[in-house]
Amino acid sequence: MPNSTVTKTLPSHLQEPIVPEARGETQPYGTARRNPLALNANVAAASIDNLNQLLADTLTLASLYKKHHWQASGPHFYSMHLLFDKHYEEQGALADILAERVQTLGGVSIAMAHDVADQTLIPRCPKGREDAENQVKRLLQAHEIILLEAGAMARESAEHGDLGTNDIIVSNLIRLNELQVWFIVEHIQ
Repeated sequence: MPNSTVTKTLPSHLQEPIVPEARGETQPYGTARRNPLALNANVAAASIDNLNQLLADTLTLASLYKKHHWQASGPHFYSMHLLFDKHYEEQGALADILAERVQTLGGVSIAMAHDVADQTLIPRCPKGREDAENQVKRLLQAHEIILLEAGAMARESAEHGDLGTNDIIVSNLIRLNELQVWFIVEHIQ
């Protein structure tokens, strides 16, 4: 396969954002401002860190679902294609809930793909197409990683009085991931 002739270097006039009087970052990643939420600052900071980890893993899982949606093949192509896309959409909605909770707590949510890739605990998948069995195994592994960390984070947030974060982790993240695991497992029985 020939190498691409497209250059990866932007022209100098496009290397900086085009905004008048750019001020740069208004809040660095990893910092938290104090919002009047009746939470100890250390509790909020710990929840922000935990939620950003869950957000990185959720965004990774969503991307994994979209990759497998595009690259589905085999005798169950159509049903897997639709299932993977449905799960992608649901994970995307969950990511929005997690990011908004980070912001509510006074933090900065992780957002860019390269930062997500650096932070996720989900193992990187190959760029190429995998067979349906490996796609399913990879998705189930990612769900289990998220569920293991979410359980610990839910207990921690409850113990420290961050009930809003606990509710999101239990009611949204854990329930959705368990439901998606069930759909996948039942689909392959």
